[in-house]
Amino acid sequence: MPPYRVIFAGTPDIAVSSLQGLIDDPAFDVQLVITQPDKPVGRKRIIQEPPVKTCAKKAGIEVLQPEDINKEYPDIDHDFLVVVAYGQILKEEILNAPNIAPVNLHPSLLPRWRGPSPMKSAILAGDTETGVTIQRIVKKLDSGPILSQVITPIEEGETIRSLQTRLEKAGASLLLDTLNKPLEEKPQDEERVTLCYKLKRSMGNVDPQKMTAEEIDRHVRALVPWPGVRTTIENQEVKLLETSLIPTEKSIPLQCTDADVHIVMLQPSGKKPMSGQAWQRGRN
Repeated sequence: MPPYRVIFAGTPDIAVSSLQGLIDDPAFDVQLVITQPDKPVGRKRIIQEPPVKTCAKKAGIEVLQPEDINKEYPDIDHDFLVVVAYGQILKEEILNAPNIAPVNLHPSLLPRWRGPSPMKSAILAGDTETGVTIQRIVKKLDSGPILSQVITPIEEGETIRSLQTRLEKAGASLLLDTLNKPLEEKPQDEERVTLCYKLKRSMGNVDPQKMTAEEIDRHVRALVPWPGVRTTIENQEVKLLETSLIPTEKSIPLQCTDADVHIVMLQPSGKKPMSGQAWQRGRN
């Protein structure tokens, strides 16, 4: 049979493995990639293209970067619309366009953590497991029927970087496996829904006089590098880059409401990152 025709919509690094998997699998023909417009990044505001665009260009696939996908969705025949961390809400007309289904890869075990920050929210909440869900997209955000899921533990001390790497690979594999089989839908249990929201910079402000050691450690593991974690020690604001619940060779203790959290790496304002002990030596 001829390959399934696919329009892929995605933007950041976590979407690249899924796109590359579809490109490499002869069962699929990626006809078009839709991604967000190029944006300025960093202090120098250098214009950078989304990682998904870079991947598509290397494969010679046409790329569309609309400001509003709902005004510029292409009129081409396709079997699947695959959405992975795209960043725009799709109107119902677009969801009805694919011949088979619009599908979304969501990095959580839906219905837990519907919304834009599921991986970070899972770490912040102290969840012991998470995973990836492939769902049919419906108008209500992240509430479509489940097509498949894979579960993975959240390891002790796991950071958002390591979790994202694992879920990116697991998600790409699950996506290909799911689309290569007849789709079987399972409705989500609405009584088990939890929601997560777009993270704000203020969420990275931590206060050891009001928070436990574990709460601060979770914040660092979930929110570094963005939005980052900040606190005040001895009247000096610092960024916490790495913490531990047990002492390490170059860490220093920070007293919290219940115990010490151990600062492994930090960054004082206007200075380079350094170990906790190096910072302490500079203060003495």
